[in-house]
Amino acid sequence: MRLRIRLKEVIEERGISMTRLSRLADVNYKTIAGLIKDPYRDVEYKPLYKIARALGVELGDLIEEVPDE
Repeated sequence: MRLRIRLKEVIEERGISMTRLSRLADVNYKTIAGLIKDPYRDVEYKPLYKIARALGVELGDLIEEVPDE
């Protein structure tokens, strides 16, 4: 199993831009763009937690397990 960050889907559902999310979460825009471009990349807990809080979701709502290919 691999972990996938569902950031792209969640921000589309919420209708929020990456720029606005970056400001609300106090997370670098490049970090957010990188997570959208590569949802399988390693990410530290703190920025992901800040993103979840800014979006008003639980941390677990941003993460999904996907089977290995």
